[in-house]
Amino acid sequence: MSLELRRLNKLILPLQQGPDLTLGQFLKAVEECCPQTAYAVKLRLHEMADGELKDMEYFFSTLPTPFSAFDSEAYKTSVVGLFMRHMLLAYNKLSFSQVYKLYKSLQHYYHSHYAKPTDGQVSLPVLVADDSDMDLTSTEDTVGDRIDREELDTPLHESELRLVMLRGPLSQKQAEYFLAKQAYLLKNDENKALKPAALQEELNNMLKFNPDFAEAHYLNYLNSMRVQDIFLSAHSLLHYFDRLILSGSEGKSNGDEGYGRSLRYAALNLASLHCRFGHYQQADLALQEAIRIAQESNDHVCLQHCLSWLYTLEQMKGSDSTVLTEDSVKMAAHFCLPYLASLGIQSLVQQGATQGKTAHKLMDALKDTDILHWKHSLSELIEISLAQTTSIWRMFGKSTMALQQAQLLLNMSSLEPVNFGVQQNNTEAFAVALCHLAELHAEQGLYCAVSEILQHLKEQFPPHSHHAKLWMLCDLKIQFERHMNEGKYHLAEPLVTAISALNKTEGLYRKAQVLKALNRSTEAYSILQRLQVHCEKTKRTEVVIRVMLSTAELHWESSGFSTALPLLLQALALARQHHLQSLASETILHLAFTQLMLGIPERALSVLHEAIEPVLAHGSLMDKGRALLLTARCQMAVAGFRPNGQAQADLHLVVLAIDTLNEATAYFSKLNCKERLRDVHYLQAQLHRSLGQTSQCNKSAMLFRLLDQELQSPAPPVSMRL
Repeated sequence: MSLELRRLNKLILPLQQGPDLTLGQFLKAVEECCPQTAYAVKLRLHEMADGELKDMEYFFSTLPTPFSAFDSEAYKTSVVGLFMRHMLLAYNKLSFSQVYKLYKSLQHYYHSHYAKPTDGQVSLPVLVADDSDMDLTSTEDTVGDRIDREELDTPLHESELRLVMLRGPLSQKQAEYFLAKQAYLLKNDENKALKPAALQEELNNMLKFNPDFAEAHYLNYLNSMRVQDIFLSAHSLLHYFDRLILSGSEGKSNGDEGYGRSLRYAALNLASLHCRFGHYQQADLALQEAIRIAQESNDHVCLQHCLSWLYTLEQMKGSDSTVLTEDSVKMAAHFCLPYLASLGIQSLVQQGATQGKTAHKLMDALKDTDILHWKHSLSELIEISLAQTTSIWRMFGKSTMALQQAQLLLNMSSLEPVNFGVQQNNTEAFAVALCHLAELHAEQGLYCAVSEILQHLKEQFPPHSHHAKLWMLCDLKIQFERHMNEGKYHLAEPLVTAISALNKTEGLYRKAQVLKALNRSTEAYSILQRLQVHCEKTKRTEVVIRVMLSTAELHWESSGFSTALPLLLQALALARQHHLQSLASETILHLAFTQLMLGIPERALSVLHEAIEPVLAHGSLMDKGRALLLTARCQMAVAGFRPNGQAQADLHLVVLAIDTLNEATAYFSKLNCKERLRDVHYLQAQLHRSLGQTSQCNKSAMLFRLLDQELQSPAPPVSMRL
């Protein structure tokens, strides 16, 4: 019962401050809190609406008096008591005709909910009236207020009823409450806010009665941003400018300094709007305007926000913004603005990660900012810090640490105040963490868990939202890798276009991967060369290394192993310089394979021992399987194994190679990687045959034959790919 009472207490204020509800909406809200109270409300309304005028008068006479109800919720200092006092005083001032008019409005309110329209009309007597019909504060009995019986008997169309009930003008407090609630929900949990179309309709209705309502234009701007409508968002923001200028210092949104403060922050919003849509020149002009207004008003806080957007704009253009960012951090610290200072440090950490800074320096910087975040309860920056740490660990190839940080973020309770029953969980940080989590599960072949994570992302971040691009790209990349691992290149090829639409660089790289798999080496090589030049200009080191590895694989296909060696050494130097352990391990695998093909298996096996441990600890199932398959082949070569059995092989190494291949089989089976399994069974059959293990040899040969028939494609030479 105490839980229901708390829910009712939380419902009272929204009911008083919010816009008018239909009876259905009102009863539903009460029933969700307390079904017994909802039943009592229905019963009392039924008694009054289906009874007589004296039933409504009896209801008012039985209400507890706020001055005497010391032990009830209606005490004079409570929210309910203040409302009841106002209501009773207003009711007692009404004349008889106004009381009768109020009663008829109550009947119409009740019966319109239970009416069943059959021929497009409502057969119940209804009252056509404006908001003054329910205004208890009016005491004048004018001719216009007198009730005409003929007017009461005139039926209205259902759509007109809905217009009267729901589309009337809201009071100033109701409108402000509605706007504040929707703005809060858009920021913290977009799914609980009104749908874009419904919210647009409500705002249009609000602006129809009050076109100069600046806050409504600003919420219209936020709503347009949800659906990426650049025209309407810019249009609404410019209207927000105009309404602030027209309202002058009288508008409530303008604060103590007049409309100037809101004006310069609106210019900042205009700059951020153009940044989001990639209009860098317009963004720069809006930013310069905001800086000019802030300098005229000597607003250091606004100037710091402008400086933050300046270095962000430079980053989006692809320029080096380190100096600007450092200046921003220093000035923010000078003016005691911890939020902007921490944001600048996080930006520096992100730049440092791409420029090859060591992990301990980056983590130390983030640790110092985390102290500030917890000290000032900056919940949003704590989430960004955890998401950034997750991304850094993944970039460095530490999947276990990345998984831990992502889980820490998702299980953290927000420090933000909980209003309207929602917590902040639709930020970019949550989207990034969930995408990392999906990719980490996909790497381990846990595709059921991946589908659940992606389904949650789709519900939390609808396709029209700004952060939806994150999970869309993540979903496409996971599908692409899965199809490539399973050898379904015809399914992977159509995904390239969709990936390119979201990220051109990733799309080009995957197009080259598909062309290489389809043996269209010339086209793949041309794309890889163009991509490498572009990524070197934009300092995308990770992509540069991956392009080098793919280019080396193209050299292998033409037996150019010696040509691939300098390329691989360059890639290894880059990976170690930027502390990219996963890419360094993958490069070492490529080097070991090249050495094996050049006839120095002992050296290849020695190099493999350097990379095998981090691969098994943090690598994907595909990386683990490839590493073990390569290890087994090196062991076979060192043992002196020959398929025709002409030379005597080292039996100990042969048995070790069989065990290694069995382990690789487990990894490839989880990924349903049939082409790799075919290679493994082929080698297993040869090894079992050399040991005289006929039954195992026949079993491996049978599995190889079944897979070969299922794939219906000639198996490439095992010696020509990693």
